[in-house]
Amino acid sequence: MTDSTSGGSRLRRRLPLDWLGAAPFLIFALMFLILPTLYLIVGAFQNNQGEFTLENIFRLSEPSIRSAYWISIRISLASAVLGGLMGLAIAIAAARGGLPHWLRASTLTFSGVASNFAGVPLAFAFLATLGRLGLVTVLLNTLFGINIYSLGFNLLSFWGLTITYLYFQIPLMILIITPAIDGLKREWSEAATTLGATTFQYWRMVALPVLWPSFLGTLVLLFANSFGAVATAYALTGSSLNIVPILLFAQIRGDVLHNPHLGYALAFGMIVITGVSNLLYIWFRTRSERWLR
Repeated sequence: MTDSTSGGSRLRRRLPLDWLGAAPFLIFALMFLILPTLYLIVGAFQNNQGEFTLENIFRLSEPSIRSAYWISIRISLASAVLGGLMGLAIAIAAARGGLPHWLRASTLTFSGVASNFAGVPLAFAFLATLGRLGLVTVLLNTLFGINIYSLGFNLLSFWGLTITYLYFQIPLMILIITPAIDGLKREWSEAATTLGATTFQYWRMVALPVLWPSFLGTLVLLFANSFGAVATAYALTGSSLNIVPILLFAQIRGDVLHNPHLGYALAFGMIVITGVSNLLYIWFRTRSERWLR
């Protein structure tokens, strides 16, 4: 009796220390993620007098706001699909393409850095590269007589922003999909070869179906990643492209149509879309882990 009581007391004394290491993360998540999100959600259903209203939610159906959401969704889909396909090809080449080990390590290291390179520095880099007087633009015009702007390209447009997003979408895809590729058992490849399958048949009929849930889950994550990007879009295009993050920035920070509660409603819509995206990612990840277990 005494031993069980003393054991229970030691467990109760030890439990707070077990959680001490996780306390900084929990406090950070509470202060900078959970509480601000709750504040935005509550603000979306209030007016300037603090009264409950659905007006801000109903205003999300206005043509300009619907257009902003649609353009943001299209840009996110385009950058997610293109970044996912390119990142998958690079990851397969680095992980299973027979390339030197140092190239795989260099690719993963660069991807870790590039996936976090965004905002004003990224916008400036692309303006200096693909702007009207950018390095690549001038070289193409000087060496080959190709003026990409006379052909219809514009960096401050839908495809210009999509290409810019690819800079961090492709590395993020590489980082997330590489562990799934490493999870492919070599016995599957050996068994396919023994049965007379070619390399193409192995990838089409065995490897890619196994990677499919991971690939789809990563695409959803890439979609959410680009949908919420604001600093790069604002620094690159300013107000010339009507997307939700820029519209939200204008409402919160103040312009002639300053309405913070409408901004909260815009943010609430973004939270719903990114939340659904993350739930889909978790579901796809669960399915992929079941296959690769």
